[in-house]
Amino acid sequence: MAAPIICFGQQPCGFFPKRFLYAKIVTARQLQQEIGGEIVFFFHDSDHDPRETITILRERHSGREHRVNFRFLNSIQKEFSPLYAKRILPGWHSKMVRQLPNYVDRELVDKFQEVDCHNPADFCLKMYGKMGLLDGVRVERSSSPEFRKRAVSVDDYFVDVQWEGETVRARCRDGKLLLHKGADRFIELPSQDFDATQISPTRDTRLRWMQSVIQCTHYVAGAGEQEYLNETDAPGITFVPRMDISESDKAYTEN
Repeated sequence: MAAPIICFGQQPCGFFPKRFLYAKIVTARQLQQEIGGEIVFFFHDSDHDPRETITILRERHSGREHRVNFRFLNSIQKEFSPLYAKRILPGWHSKMVRQLPNYVDRELVDKFQEVDCHNPADFCLKMYGKMGLLDGVRVERSSSPEFRKRAVSVDDYFVDVQWEGETVRARCRDGKLLLHKGADRFIELPSQDFDATQISPTRDTRLRWMQSVIQCTHYVAGAGEQEYLNETDAPGITFVPRMDISESDKAYTEN
């Protein structure tokens, strides 16, 4: 009998991870202690929403909350580029190093200072690793061309294409490539050829697309995921709710 594969998935969710991601990791490790097997982190860095990486920190002396995020090279990248293709504005990192002692311990500031990455996806992944959260965990990235080539075809998807000199994530709908401007406003891009290495799934097709490659036996699902995951898309998976955690949207900043 094959060993269990315990998976959890998440977009980059702050340069210090949100507490709900920490809860998923703890749940996966607890399950691994019970049944053995391997833990896989499906790192959905193809997402393009810059709000995913907002990091909510609490000022150490006043207790006030502050929302901070990466700053990007231009507005096209910020709004439309996938997280692995957005570029962090030069100077942002050094500025944050100076500000972070107001929020976190010196040890965590030092780890942050050691991270030298130029896009938010790489930065987040490196930081999570430095915090020890990914020890013994296999990471599979949705941006990986090899992962994308191995994944099953889905009928609802995004395509990474070039526009105005940038890589953008366009929704493919009725044969058109569309950038969503908000509400019912879209930018239609010129038609262009693409292949499987440029495709990433929508929310509703992500589970089947992911599972076609990872073939997990157990999936740790967050509270939001439990509301929309279609379990019939992956009949072989045992779904495990992540553990409850307070202030789940705040940054996890413990060492």
